Formats: sequence, structure tokens, C-alpha cells
Amino acid sequence: MADRSKSSEGAHGAEIMPRHVAIIMDGNGRWAAERGLPRALGHRSGVEAVRRTVQAAIDLSIPYLTLYSFSSENWSRPQDEIDDLMGLMKRFIRRDLAELHQNNVRVMVIGERDNVDHELQVLIDEACELTRENTRLNLVIAFNYGSRSEITRAARRLAEEVAAGRLSSADITTDLMTRALDTKGVPDPDVLIRTSGECRLSNFLLWQCAYTEFVFLDAYWPDFGRELLLEAITQFRGRERRFGGLSCRSTA
Repeated sequence: MADRSKSSEGAHGAEIMPRHVAIIMDGNGRWAAERGLPRALGHRSGVEAVRRTVQAAIDLSIPYLTLYSFSSENWSRPQDEIDDLMGLMKRFIRRDLAELHQNNVRVMVIGERDNVDHELQVLIDEACELTRENTRLNLVIAFNYGSRSEITRAARRLAEEVAAGRLSSADITTDLMTRALDTKGVPDPDVLIRTSGECRLSNFLLWQCAYTEFVFLDAYWPDFGRELLLEAITQFRGRERRFGGLSCRSTA
């Protein structure tokens, strides 16, 4: 079920903080290119931006933060870049997991496990298991993730339930479909931020973003941190979220 907090449903944006912030972390390569640096250094600087953003979300008491770290389409990149990205993910878990756990952060990873090497798979499972009872921040990492694939897998699971006689096709509702997605139990994003000036979703949380506010920033991801997060939240708070209803200022 799409989970909207009482503070946000039907309320004017200026009165609320987002419960769930989702971010498409874009622009590492262009950030590096503009500085005459290898793309790998752009990705490594992007990891520092992740650390700053996670800490800012903790400081601002944002309950859910979802980061688009590696899409299912990213496998088409050069192999050396893929290897570097996989290595960064491993190092991030090894270096930061203890601190995340100490800060009461729950780590969740959504996406497919295909093509992910065994060592990284083990690290992901360990991070999720170690932190699963934590409550201060839910850090959702979209890794090897594509929204169309997620929706297809959810539909396939429901079809299998119908074929097995455990479910009737008439029982399939939008709420049931939502609970079949990778993000089961996670509220829909209130605001989605994309860095680098690009204005598209790139196959990210297509189902979940039906009523999400979008904020597109020109800054590249390695330059992101508390200040730009607050800038995006300020834009969000200036919006009026109606969820298909009338404006609270409407006289109609």
C-alpha cells in the first residue's frame, strides 16, 4: 500500500518535511571529465557525497533515504568501470557498515542479484542482516535495479500465486501489487532528487513515484551534500501535494 504520512497527505508542502527522499546520483563521470580526471575518481568522489548525504539525512531526521547506486542498464558500461563500481560498493560496506550500525541505520538493498559476484552478495546480506532492527534511518540502496524489471518480477510472482490456486485474479489490487515490489514496507518517495541537470527517471521507482515531487539540480553528484539536500527540500516544501484532489486554495 502506498504509505503516506498524515503530515503530508492533503497538506501544503510548506508545512512538512519529507518522510522519504529518493536520489538519482548522476554526474560522477562529467564531474571528473571537467577536472581532467579519470571517471574512476569521479565515482570515488561520489562515495564521499553518499557519506555526506546519509549523515545529513540522519541530522534532519529523514526516516527513509533511497539512493540509485547501480542500474540494471549499467552493465553495458566498460568492464573496467563496472569492476571499479563493484569494488567501491564492497569498500563502502566494509568501511562504513560498523558506523552505520552504530548510528542506528538500517541498510536495505533492492534490485536483482543476477550478475552480482558471490563476495559482494555475501557483504550485502551481512549488512542487511546486521542492521535489520535499526530504526533511525532506513537507507535503501537500489543496486542492480531497474523499475520495469521490478514490476515484471512482481507481476510474475502474483501470476504464479494465481496459477497455484493460492490467489484469485480478482484479488489483485494496486495495494497487493505494491506489496509484491522490492520496496515492500517502504513508503513511496515524497521527493525525488536528480543531480547533473538531467530531467528523467531512468527506470527508477516508476510505480512508487506516482505522486512524488521531482527536483532536478544542475550540480553533479560529487558536489552534493547537506546544503543541496536542504535546497531540494526547500523546493519540495514550496509545493502543494494534492494526490489527485483539489487544491486547498481552490474555490471550485
